[in-house]
Amino acid sequence: MSPTPAARRLRLGLPRRMFSQVLLMQLAIAAGVAVLATGLFLAPLSAQLDDQAMRRALAIAQTTAAEPGIADEVRTTPATADGPVQRIAERIRKATHAEYIVVMDRRGVRWSHPTPGEVGRTVSTDPHLALAGKEVMEIDSGTLGRSARGKVPLRDSHGGIVGAVSVGIAYDSVRARLIHAIPGLFAYAGGALAVGALAAWLISRRVHRQTRDLAFSDISGLLAEREAMLHGIREGVIALDRAGRVRLLNDEAQRLLGIGDESVGRSPDEALGEGRTADVLAGRVTGTDLLTVRGQRVLVANRMPTDDGGAVATLRDRTELEQLGRELDSTRGLIDALRAQDHEHANRMHTLLGLLELEMYEDAVEFVGEVVGDHRVTAEQVTEKVHDPLLAALLVGKATVAAERGVALWVSDRTRLPDRLVDPRGLVTVVGNLVDNALDAVAGTLHARVEVELRAEGRTVILRVRDTGPGIPAEQRELIFMEGWSTKTPPAHRKRGIGLSLVRKLAERQGGSATVGEAEDGGAEFTVVLPEALAVRDREPALSTPTAQQSAPQSAPEEES
Repeated sequence: MSPTPAARRLRLGLPRRMFSQVLLMQLAIAAGVAVLATGLFLAPLSAQLDDQAMRRALAIAQTTAAEPGIADEVRTTPATADGPVQRIAERIRKATHAEYIVVMDRRGVRWSHPTPGEVGRTVSTDPHLALAGKEVMEIDSGTLGRSARGKVPLRDSHGGIVGAVSVGIAYDSVRARLIHAIPGLFAYAGGALAVGALAAWLISRRVHRQTRDLAFSDISGLLAEREAMLHGIREGVIALDRAGRVRLLNDEAQRLLGIGDESVGRSPDEALGEGRTADVLAGRVTGTDLLTVRGQRVLVANRMPTDDGGAVATLRDRTELEQLGRELDSTRGLIDALRAQDHEHANRMHTLLGLLELEMYEDAVEFVGEVVGDHRVTAEQVTEKVHDPLLAALLVGKATVAAERGVALWVSDRTRLPDRLVDPRGLVTVVGNLVDNALDAVAGTLHARVEVELRAEGRTVILRVRDTGPGIPAEQRELIFMEGWSTKTPPAHRKRGIGLSLVRKLAERQGGSATVGEAEDGGAEFTVVLPEALAVRDREPALSTPTAQQSAPQSAPEEES
């Protein structure tokens, strides 16, 4: 069984705390850099000192060769230990602290040397390059040991070569200079190491604060857990940087928003397009549990700023909840309709009972016939104008609720809709929302009336809903189609500000439009145009256009603005 990472760390003596690990690594790096820099500096230093010594030897040789009269002395005087050439060379050697200055003739016989006994003897190294007119710099060994040498030709006044001058500087003195420089180098290296150690300590402290002293293995584990959590939760998570660009998207956020990984690094406006969803994510709309619509989904968004200037937004899918809310509203509408029918039925039964008790049998029969006929005529008139069963049932049902609320719901004489809708449920949602909004708008007003017009022009369906309410100010006619905008108090089970937004989105999804203007009676008139809302049919049956008649409801999926 292999040892665990923790066991290996203990065996190697490595600390577990990140602060200590980073500090040791930084110190090791600083020490390594200091040693490397010292080595890189010392490596060429010896060569540089040798080059300087050779150039110095060459310069002394050039000075000696340029001494006036020395060339003539070599040509005219013998090589003696107390000759003029020896005296000149020794004077220059002592003045320059050279190891030796040797003046020789063309045969290589010495005319000067620090050791007088060597004067008159042949030199130990080959002088042919200098005698050939070349200047030479080298490190070599001679009778005085290893030295840095410089050799130049010795010329007479006419430029002819009469000999050569060789100057040497003891090599040991060069090495001594190098060794003398090493303590200073180590002092600089130690200073650099101290600065590096201080910087390492400061960096480690900063890392310690930012990572809360977690070990590297802990951070790795947290990252793995974060990835698993982000992509496993059923809530969309979007992280934005301080510039407002998306830097993280989990799988649920991509599904809810209908975008992919290509959106990372882009702003919400670039990734989603302009709209309320982008405004919420960018922070231009503030608040908690903000409602927004993305495609066919109703989302609840919350945005929280982060310490680095960015933000994290969460998205929850409220579509099913909204559908349940609409079903609840439909159920409540059905209950209201049944309550209204029950109330009306009870009144009629009481009337019929009174007629029978008064033995007014003929009047009772006539009364029953009128009641049954009214309901039959109302339903027949609606179905003659609207051939789609869902829409017909909606309008018949809504009229009962309207009558209970004291509102007259009329189906326009111009209504003419065949039974070949491409998306009947979508149109039911649109009509239900607009009728409910109109009923709310005219509630409590005198002579309250709502008129519905459904008309087919080719494959295009045109819907108009008019009311006699207070109308909508011109400056608010675009705001009412925004998600979350409403002038009404929301009910307990859900929020307002979604219905009219869904109406417009359903219309725009089919390439149509939803607008609002002023009705002839001063109220509001909503117009929805749905291109290609009818399926293609070779022959279309004629539709009758009976007189306008009040109709009654069934509830349908609806939202409120």
